[in-house]
Amino acid sequence: MKEHLKNDSVNISHLLDIIKKQGTEYLNALADRPTSINNPFVPEPVNLPEYGHGTEETIKIFNERFEPIMVGASGPRYLGFVTGGSTPASIAGDWLTTIYDQNPKSGKGQGDISANVEFEAIKLILELLELPDSFLGGFVTGATMSNFTCLAVGRQWLGKEKGRDIAKEGIYETIKVLTATPHSSSIKSLSLLGMGSNNIIKIKTDGNDREAISIKDLKEQITTLDNEPFILISSGGTVNTVDFDDFTEIKKLKEQYNFWWHIDAAFGGFAACSEHYKHLVEGWEYADSITIDCHKWLNVPYESALFLVKEQYKVLQVETFQNSNAPYLGDPLDNFSYLNFLPENSRRLKALPAWFSLMAYGKEGYRDIVENNVSLARNFGRLIENSNDFKLLAPVRLNTVCFTLKDDTKQDEVGKFLEILNNTGKVFMTPTFYNQHNGIRAAFVNWKTNETDVQLIFDMMNSTIEQLK
Repeated sequence: MKEHLKNDSVNISHLLDIIKKQGTEYLNALADRPTSINNPFVPEPVNLPEYGHGTEETIKIFNERFEPIMVGASGPRYLGFVTGGSTPASIAGDWLTTIYDQNPKSGKGQGDISANVEFEAIKLILELLELPDSFLGGFVTGATMSNFTCLAVGRQWLGKEKGRDIAKEGIYETIKVLTATPHSSSIKSLSLLGMGSNNIIKIKTDGNDREAISIKDLKEQITTLDNEPFILISSGGTVNTVDFDDFTEIKKLKEQYNFWWHIDAAFGGFAACSEHYKHLVEGWEYADSITIDCHKWLNVPYESALFLVKEQYKVLQVETFQNSNAPYLGDPLDNFSYLNFLPENSRRLKALPAWFSLMAYGKEGYRDIVENNVSLARNFGRLIENSNDFKLLAPVRLNTVCFTLKDDTKQDEVGKFLEILNNTGKVFMTPTFYNQHNGIRAAFVNWKTNETDVQLIFDMMNSTIEQLK
């Protein structure tokens, strides 16, 4: 083992050249990489070697056993979930993140001061999304941990409104959470925070073809709470149809009633990049907390999301996340440290890939990505509308197309159709259920996707539907 480690250290340049060559070949052929593997052969697990193989031999073992079953999840025709690609600049930032291996804590003092990169990346994102600098932010692994962080501070706020410190005392009563169409990660966060995933008060949506909150029903539900403080989870882009709650009207309600307002804008918040679509998030700057997912529409590698909490709640955030039994860390309010502002004590410098990409492509670059993806989604929607075999389940509001088979008598075949389509390895989409229909979602968030991909996808759909006839 010692010889392998010594040799690897001496030959690090050679090893990185191997990875560079393999990585470059993968990226250059990404558009042709299968989007799924049909009945992959997964090798049996091996035993831990006694003396190891060294890195170069381990690369060969990986390439033999696992590389062939790696799908093109960051490719242009992978439309499942909301999966962005990785821009070249973000890949450079991610490689350097690993090389420098920092654990960002404080932006000043001795030791690691890499948090300065995080501070600056947050500033750049606030400028990109045209949000005020009154938000504190930090990088976490994804939308789930962002929602968790924001709702944890909201929970602490609610406790203080009732004269209690929930972070120290725990939860002794049901916390009222109002929402209409929350993402599953918000529900999971309520469970993790002890607020109970079944304890939400479900608000009606604004009509049968909408996923947005009915402001009328929200008002009625608030009235029944009789001035009791609560948490509102609103949507800045729902999963199925990218619907947005009316933030302007919610802001008016916040002026009248006492509640913590959280917006899950994991990918929909990037509508703010475009003059054409920024109206969808009008008024969101008045929220108490916002979730932004960078490995979606910012197109950086996975494990990159942002929580934003109003700076006026800094004390509440420290009360929630502080390392209170660690005197060596100093006063968490006098000496800012991310150790006291988010769940993880140890984490990568997740901000660096985002910083690289933002600096490399700027506001115009991201406006072009957003507007191109929306244009592609709308063109795909028009192809479906004009088809004899498919129909839209909702208007194409932004970048996700929700559709199904046109013949309602074939609802039971939607799943089979999608399975056959995905098994081609040319495209990948995910199933859903919307408005009493089995449906399919196609999310356009990848900077690489173009019109040729859209036409190829639609051609594959037509070929697949013929197999079902």
